[in-house]
Amino acid sequence: MPVLTLADGHGLAYAVTGPEGAPWLVLGNSLMTTQAIWAEQVAAFSDRFRVLTWDQRGHGASALPAGPLDMATLAADLVALCEALDVTGATYVGLSMGVPTGLTALPALVGRVSQLVLVDGLAASSGAAFWDERIGFARANGMAALAAQTAARWLPSAVAKRPELEAMIASVPLEGFAACAHALRGYDARAAFEDFAGPVLLIAGEADARIVPGMQALASSRPGTRLALVPGAGHLPCFEAPERFNALLAETL
Repeated sequence: MPVLTLADGHGLAYAVTGPEGAPWLVLGNSLMTTQAIWAEQVAAFSDRFRVLTWDQRGHGASALPAGPLDMATLAADLVALCEALDVTGATYVGLSMGVPTGLTALPALVGRVSQLVLVDGLAASSGAAFWDERIGFARANGMAALAAQTAARWLPSAVAKRPELEAMIASVPLEGFAACAHALRGYDARAAFEDFAGPVLLIAGEADARIVPGMQALASSRPGTRLALVPGAGHLPCFEAPERFNALLAETL
């Protein structure tokens, strides 16, 4: 897997799949998942799109950060990738943490991102307390315990897929999780969302009770923005219900 060495020396693992010259499709993963979460989308769309995935800092094959991160740093990583690979006219699909990562990067991606698909994520942080509790739980109990708890919550209708997700989450180093969770404690990318001139589609798992109300409010805040709910799915509809998710994504591509 190729690794981009960033200006600060950090190594960022990424993959590009699909024919040269095809339209770009950039897929940004969530906290506690690697770029493997997009396997069904890469398989479905790389015949006609140039698909870019990457592991956010501290996840997958990317290097471990030295300490807590902020959203500006995660967004700068995306910008560096797009510049290095000369990404233009892309559809950006962000999942959970990938939503604020992409939105925070938008002002520096003019001409490189032409439309957005935002999945089970928010444009502004819901506050520090939730993330402080999650970090504390992981430090006290380990990533395997966090993985089991999270997979059960995130995949309400796909029990058979929980072991795969548990293994993915448990593979994330504790300090990688904690560093990125810290970035989610306080961010606000609502202005970038409202100012974006291109088409926007919001997708959420219908059963993701913590996120759906915020996404409904997000859709209402920007004229022409539609929220599509995936029946029965939780926080990761691209993984839990890929056929339905891919159909929604195909409609906007």
